[in-house]
Amino acid sequence: MAGILPIVTMALATSAFGNELEDKTFGYLVLMPVARWRIVLPKVIASLVICGPLLVVSEVVATLLGFDGEIRPAVAVAVSLTAGVFAYATIFTWAGLITTRALPFALVYVLLWEGISSFIRDVDYLSVHGYTLAIMSGLDESSLPGLEERVIELPSAIGGAAVVTVLFLLLGVRRLRRMDVS
Repeated sequence: MAGILPIVTMALATSAFGNELEDKTFGYLVLMPVARWRIVLPKVIASLVICGPLLVVSEVVATLLGFDGEIRPAVAVAVSLTAGVFAYATIFTWAGLITTRALPFALVYVLLWEGISSFIRDVDYLSVHGYTLAIMSGLDESSLPGLEERVIELPSAIGGAAVVTVLFLLLGVRRLRRMDVS
């Protein structure tokens, strides 16, 4: 999950505005009298709708197989992965608006920052990977005792995931407002 979740989400979310930028219709989209959040939010939701079920279903099936059909760990995995996909989708959609090289930027982010968070405990407070694992562990501590020592507290993880999601959604809206489309 740690490697697949950000990479699949990155592949879709960084290219959320790719078609509009590539075929030069982005200017028309931005010049329409539509609130910018009404442009950004559907792009983020599209990433969630496309890669969310793929990731969540595959991990839930793997969890059900690994835990002999227990429902509680599967629910914890589903909820935590949904939160992770949403947070990553907002980060990478914003990156797609900031630079034309969003995919390499996102790859460096995933490999360096999220990779570092796996080894250094306090970095988990600033990592989507850390939030995802903490939500999973917090929702089912009894089935996932090995994670308990490695993760941050559940309220911090939920708050962190929510802050990252809202912050990067707002940054995407702000970027659309300030972009030069000429």
